[in-house]
Amino acid sequence: MKKYTILLIATVIFSLQAACQSSNKTNKEAEAKAQLSKTPVEVPTKNGLDRAYFASGCFWCVEAIYESVKGVEESISGYSGGHTDNPTYESSNTGRTGHAEAVEIIYNPSVVSFETLVDVYFGSQNITQVNGQGGDRGSQYRSIIFYQNDAQKNIIDDKITEIEQEIGTGKVAAQVLPFEKFWEAEGYHQNYERLNPNNPYIQNVSVPRLKRFQRKFPELLKTDTH
Repeated sequence: MKKYTILLIATVIFSLQAACQSSNKTNKEAEAKAQLSKTPVEVPTKNGLDRAYFASGCFWCVEAIYESVKGVEESISGYSGGHTDNPTYESSNTGRTGHAEAVEIIYNPSVVSFETLVDVYFGSQNITQVNGQGGDRGSQYRSIIFYQNDAQKNIIDDKITEIEQEIGTGKVAAQVLPFEKFWEAEGYHQNYERLNPNNPYIQNVSVPRLKRFQRKFPELLKTDTH
């Protein structure tokens, strides 16, 4: 019986690894196609503030992480990276819209650079997890880092090269996609971590992820960070 249990566990692990490899290959093929066929949309600076766009699992978690960073004025939850208009929480969760839960970061470039925001991005997630973060799994939770111009793409590519020198070529799961459009999520998703401190998901997933980031990058935190 013990031998059969070990074989079953090994089979499950092998199947999961094969599925992840297949999903990552699919994501990277879509990434290459998008980079060749789509022109990134550059969002103009407004009132001295720039905008950047990231996806890495549940947007409640990512929104809270970025809002704790000096120079970030606002972090907004939403959807990006898909092929449908007006995505909703329900429709994006089916995985059929192509969108991932994403955040729009409104930041002061004189205080925090895009390059630092990229460091925050890679430093606050499981870099190698395909189509998800932690227990949140599915294409709607996949990691995507969006670029608006060649300068931003070069920063992202250089960072990935640096990371993969440590963890291995092809191990970074995040797609690198030209930014097209951000769809703001429903109102009840905004500032969710701060407004719903007693929610079990917030207590058991979002807050621990936020605290891990804060311990890793104390020099980047606002003085009033909770």
